Amino acid sequence: MPSSERYDVVIVGTGAGGGTLAYHLANAGKRVLILERGPFLPQEKPNWNTTDVFLDNRYHTKDVWTDKEGHDLHPGTGYWVGGNTKVYGAALFRLREEDFGVLHHKGGISPAWPVKYDVFEPYYTLAEKLFCVHGKQGIDPTEPRRSAEYPYPEISNEPRMQEIQNDLQGMGLRPFPCPLALKLNEADRVESKCIRCDTCDGYPCLVHAKSDADINCIRQIMHLPNVTLITQAKVTRVLTNATGTAVDAVEAELHGSGKKITFSGDIIAVCCGAINSAALLLLSANDKHPNGLANSSDMVGRHFMFHQADAILAIGEEANRSSYMKTFTLNDFYFGDKDYPYPMGNIQPIGSFHHEMMKADAPPLTPTFILDLMTTHAVPWWLTTEDLPDPNNRVQIVNGRVRLDYTPNNVESFERLRNKWIDVLKQAGHANHWFHLHSYFKQRIPLEGVGHQNGTCRFGTDPKQSVLDINCRTHDLDNLYVVDGSFFASSGAVNPSLTIIANALRVGDHLLERLH
Repeated sequence: MPSSERYDVVIVGTGAGGGTLAYHLANAGKRVLILERGPFLPQEKPNWNTTDVFLDNRYHTKDVWTDKEGHDLHPGTGYWVGGNTKVYGAALFRLREEDFGVLHHKGGISPAWPVKYDVFEPYYTLAEKLFCVHGKQGIDPTEPRRSAEYPYPEISNEPRMQEIQNDLQGMGLRPFPCPLALKLNEADRVESKCIRCDTCDGYPCLVHAKSDADINCIRQIMHLPNVTLITQAKVTRVLTNATGTAVDAVEAELHGSGKKITFSGDIIAVCCGAINSAALLLLSANDKHPNGLANSSDMVGRHFMFHQADAILAIGEEANRSSYMKTFTLNDFYFGDKDYPYPMGNIQPIGSFHHEMMKADAPPLTPTFILDLMTTHAVPWWLTTEDLPDPNNRVQIVNGRVRLDYTPNNVESFERLRNKWIDVLKQAGHANHWFHLHSYFKQRIPLEGVGHQNGTCRFGTDPKQSVLDINCRTHDLDNLYVVDGSFFASSGAVNPSLTIIANALRVGDHLLERLH
């Protein structure tokens, strides 16, 4: 059944890309329809319950995908207004300027982007303002050129993390404040939404003090007269006109009812996240586009990347009573070091840590008090190495289900980074017992951990080698856009969210010119 309304832009998805795009277009007065597969994430006490969040996966989808062997895959992704930004760690890094060019890795080549850092720089600045990012320029040795200081001051270290930072600096390393999208006012805590709790990184925020695409974008525009937001609307197909020359509408199932409604728009922007956006284009195949929409190149779904990443635990003699730890980060080995002339990646603490997180990795029947004792002496670290684009790493639809064909690459560089960091921590006296716990508390992020997904509809100037042009418009269909992490030509080695947000603002400006 078709809806009688027609919109300037129909936006499918409300995450970092879709939520930001909707905000930008709505504030410019465009008639925007926003379709979100999920509801608003409930503001409830389990938001801050470690068992609910990490062991019971309360906020993850129950969808089941498959891996390349056909085994079930339970993705760590959620369908909410705001998408995965509802549970992200809120670390909003810019890609390094070098990430936009060719980089030679031990595992292969990271290709150049079709546009350079200077195109993104003003949008990075706008994105940091929109998402209230704290930080400080001029300390990170790999920092790209900036046209403005961060909009909010860096967030302070708690005592134990300050000690570790001091020791790292004493070794000649250059830790710098982690760029964080938190609504924390340390100068006036009465005015601060953020209470600096120990349930932030990976948790929904019970007090809405994390800057996400729901709070900072959708809730700012949802009541405007030119905006229509429909939640629990799963878009199942993007529809073309009879000749297959343009997209005309989307078909959505409302509230799981099986009832389909068609919504029409002059522009359709698919913003479902790199995996689901590729899946939607493939599922939208028709007689004019038998291999899926925008897929004349056979590139839709290919070059899937999600980073080589690891959450590791270091146990030291000193007690760590920090509530929130992710206040500094290091890029000293981002482009390698004297012993390894290839890029390795980024190092940052994980925001907080609770003994429940260790249950899956600890030996059977380990007493809770032992885990709790270890937690009080632990600092968890997140390591990220670039995942290189490989056309054989791809999203497919097999028997109606999403299948992720993925083989790890650039693994040696990741292992170098991990081993390097363990050595640094040992030398600094902050991983005294690392060796004894190594086999139990080392957890490579598995394929289910798709929070950093990107690359499945890469942008470029050659329609045979890319899905999107430089403005994220599909080469094949003039009024179909993909605005999320799909467009990445390479993944870099920092969290992708800020680049997705900045790109959505950039594409938004392009669309405003087009719709003028």
